[in-house]
Amino acid sequence: MAIETCARLKLEALTLYAFSVENWRRPKTEIEFLMRLLREYLRKELPVIHKNNIRFRAIGRAEELPLAVQNDIREAMELTAHNTGMLLAVALNYGGRAEILDAVNALLKERNGGHAPVKESELAHHLYTSGIPDPDLLVRTSGEMRVSNFLLWQIAYSEIYVTETLWPDFNRARLLEAFIEFQRRERRYGGIREGVSEDSPEKPARAAGH
Repeated sequence: MAIETCARLKLEALTLYAFSVENWRRPKTEIEFLMRLLREYLRKELPVIHKNNIRFRAIGRAEELPLAVQNDIREAMELTAHNTGMLLAVALNYGGRAEILDAVNALLKERNGGHAPVKESELAHHLYTSGIPDPDLLVRTSGEMRVSNFLLWQIAYSEIYVTETLWPDFNRARLLEAFIEFQRRERRYGGIREGVSEDSPEKPARAAGH
């Protein structure tokens, strides 16, 4: 599976989009099905995640999810808390705009009315992803040409890879194709690239996908 492959390649972090804040607009029966699917996934895959020394973390407004789902998330995080391998962040009840809004409100509460200019590092500290490095590569499956409110702050300089492959069919071979394409990219972060040979491609250390 893609997660296990990323762990074996020693990626630092992988973030997956599982359920957005907008998904609550779907029919109740569909939401209930998605919640059951999430719980089944955790029960089935958690032993494999733990065996591969992966740390599990949920990002988003988890406190608004059903209590049973919250308990499963908490157990997964506690079980894998001391693992030292790749960090797997799963975005649940997540929205990029909601994340930035929550971070601003948390910062205002912390400052207790202060009016000093806000630094990027201060705001980043209050994001759901605090402590998780920004992704180097964003994989967009299903051929969709949009980011869908995913990691809006964090993907500012991420390379974007779009594939027609649907997520359930996004296997190890498709993942490696994305990494090979990433290694061909020239990343300048708004500046001029110096001192890096075309024969020395960078290795992706952090990825995000949905």
